[in-house]
Amino acid sequence: MTTKPKARIYNWRRKRNGSGTAEARADAMSRIREATSAPEAANEPQPGTDIDDIKREGLTGRQLRIARRLAQKHGLAATSDYDAVRLLRKKGIDPFERASLLDLAAEKKQAEDETTDKVKIQLPQTFSEGPQTLPGPELNPAQRREFEIGEIQKDIARRRRRKLFALFARLAVFVLLPTVAVGMYFYRYATPMYASDSAYSILQADGGGAAFGGFLAGTQYATAQDSVATQEFLESKDALIRLERDMGFSDIFKQEWIDPIQRLAPDASLEETYKLYKRMVTIGYDPSDGIIRMEVAAPEPDIAVGLSEKLLSYAEETINGLSELKREDQMRDALESFELAQEDRRQAQEALIELQLQGAILDPENVIVGLRTRINTLETQLQEKELQLAALLDNLRPNKAKVDGARADIARLEAVLEELNAEMLDVSGGENSLARLSVRIQMAQADLAARDMMLQTAMQQMETTRTEANRKVRYLSVSVNPVPSQDPTYPRKFENTILAFLLFAGIYLMISLTASVLREQVSS
Repeated sequence: MTTKPKARIYNWRRKRNGSGTAEARADAMSRIREATSAPEAANEPQPGTDIDDIKREGLTGRQLRIARRLAQKHGLAATSDYDAVRLLRKKGIDPFERASLLDLAAEKKQAEDETTDKVKIQLPQTFSEGPQTLPGPELNPAQRREFEIGEIQKDIARRRRRKLFALFARLAVFVLLPTVAVGMYFYRYATPMYASDSAYSILQADGGGAAFGGFLAGTQYATAQDSVATQEFLESKDALIRLERDMGFSDIFKQEWIDPIQRLAPDASLEETYKLYKRMVTIGYDPSDGIIRMEVAAPEPDIAVGLSEKLLSYAEETINGLSELKREDQMRDALESFELAQEDRRQAQEALIELQLQGAILDPENVIVGLRTRINTLETQLQEKELQLAALLDNLRPNKAKVDGARADIARLEAVLEELNAEMLDVSGGENSLARLSVRIQMAQADLAARDMMLQTAMQQMETTRTEANRKVRYLSVSVNPVPSQDPTYPRKFENTILAFLLFAGIYLMISLTASVLREQVSS
């Protein structure tokens, strides 16, 4: 029995997917290229393979970059772009052929199937014919360079237009639209405010002064501290509270017809009212001329004038209070010295009167002088009588009656003289003697005279201090009175709109520069 021969069924898929050696596939690929190459290509001049010849071809930068990528794809170690062209041409690959460019575009899709030394061969497959896309006429390097430069310029122009459009869009969103909104508010919705201007200065009653104060007297620096103190008071919450009590400052700006940005809330606190007060009341002191300028803004001209007049009255009261305080400080010591001198003089006078009443004698010294005079007189008479008696006794036969009379007179004078001497001794001796009392009265009189002199000195000092204090009195002089304004002063529409534009432009510029710097830092 014979077995029928069996023939294998031809499977073209297995044939197509069959494994072959790399040398066979490379040999087949070379034979396919030789068969498909145009016969007239042999007559065409072959491109140069020398680097100098390649440089003279005038290749563009784009072509050189393509050659470098193809060399990297085929694993060629090129030292430069021109060397890459040379190595590719030496291997038989035209870097500027359309097929090579298409292969380069599909590099990512075929990276896992292609190798450096192996070429994959596939049999032709059926495909539907599409529209024919024949290549254009071949261009020489100069024309190709001009064409690519034109394409690059068009691309740059498109990018520039796109960037300019994006720039204008950002400017419109971040600068122009906010500026238009701010300008619309200032021109249509902002409540007009009327300002009243005033100017005043603080002057000194008399520029005269002693020592170092005379150098600054009569100048603006003499009242600089008072001016600064007045300015600080008018800008403080104390002035706001007094203005609120007298004119109802917060109620003026709580009215419904004022725009919401400038209007105070019905339940506004003192801090919010004070912020509005500082914005509506502007006070500036110029030290060069010593003038304080004040501007008060309000929804109505009459209200602005009323507020200015109230603030001026507060400033005048402050100046008067400071002057009175300085006057009291200077007069306090002088008054205390004068009152002390008066009290000491009164005590000395009372002590003298008490001593005079104590001895019941107004002038003890005169009493003692009188006693001494009487004693001297009696002693003189006694001596005369003794001389008469001695003269009578010198006679041989003296007259007895005369002698007896003389002796009797001498005895009487001696008795009176003894009494006066005894009285004199009583007056001069003891604790309560007239001599001691006289000395005490003399001392009291000297003390009273000293107290009188001290009282006169204190009185003169007090008068001098009062004169100096009156010279240093400050008073407020209003040089410009507040006048109602006919046209609104605020808001300054054009200036505020331009300021808003510059502010938004500066913010946008700062943010753009910051973003560009950060982007550059991140990219690097």
